[in-house]
Amino acid sequence: MASRGGVSDTAAPVREVVRHRLFTRIWHWINAVTVIIMIGSGLMIFNAHPRLYWGHYGANFDAAWLSLPRFPGWLTIPSQYSLAIARHWHLFFALVLAFGLLAYMIVSLINRHFQRDLRIRPEELKPGHLRDDLKAHWNLRFHDPENPAAYNIFQKASYAGVIVILLPLLILSGLALSPGMDAAWPWLIDIFGGRQSARSVHFIAMGAVSLFVVVHLTLVILAGPVNEIRSMVTGKWKVPEE
Repeated sequence: MASRGGVSDTAAPVREVVRHRLFTRIWHWINAVTVIIMIGSGLMIFNAHPRLYWGHYGANFDAAWLSLPRFPGWLTIPSQYSLAIARHWHLFFALVLAFGLLAYMIVSLINRHFQRDLRIRPEELKPGHLRDDLKAHWNLRFHDPENPAAYNIFQKASYAGVIVILLPLLILSGLALSPGMDAAWPWLIDIFGGRQSARSVHFIAMGAVSLFVVVHLTLVILAGPVNEIRSMVTGKWKVPEE
C-alpha cells in the first residue's frame, strides 16, 4: 500500500462473505456430475434415431422437424455405440437428478434460500436496473459492492429458469418417454401432446440446460475461476477489491 504523510498504511484485510450454504454446495457438485453423465448418455440414446417429430408417432418415413447427424463418440456415454448401457446410466442418474432437485427445493424452502437469495424483487425488473446490471456485466463486474453476497438479477433469472422450468420439464418429459410410467400415468403423454412431442421437448430442454452450463462456465472463468470454485467448495467468497 502507498504511504500518506509519512505514515505507512496497513494492508486492508481481505474481506470474505459466505455465499453458498452447505446443502447448495453439495447439490451443485452432485448436479455437475449428474448433468454431464445425463447429457452424454442422452446423446447416445438420441443416436439410435437422430430425428425428432411432433405428435404421437414418428418413424423413418415421417416428416421430422429436426434431423441431425449422429453425435461423435467423444460426446457420448459410452463412447462406443451401446443403447443398453446408455439407458442404464441415463435412468440411474435421472433418479439422482429428480430426488436431488426435490431435496434441494425442500431444504431451500426451510432455510429460506429461495426467499433470501433467489427471490426476484419488482425493482430489479425495472429497465434502469436491468440496464445497469447489463452494463456491469459488460464491464466484467458481477457483484454489488454494497452487498457482495447477493445474486444479481441475471443470476436469479437464469437459476430460477433452470430450477423451476427446465429441470422439472426434463424430468416430466423423461417420465413420459418411459413405457412403464405411461402405463401407470397415461396423462403424462397427453400433457405433451404425444410421445414424439415429449421426446422433442426433452431434447430442447437438454439443449437449453447445455447452453446454461456453457454460459455458466464462461462467467465463472471471467469472474475469476479460483475464487468462484473455492467458494463453491468452502462456501466463502473473497470480495474483489474495487
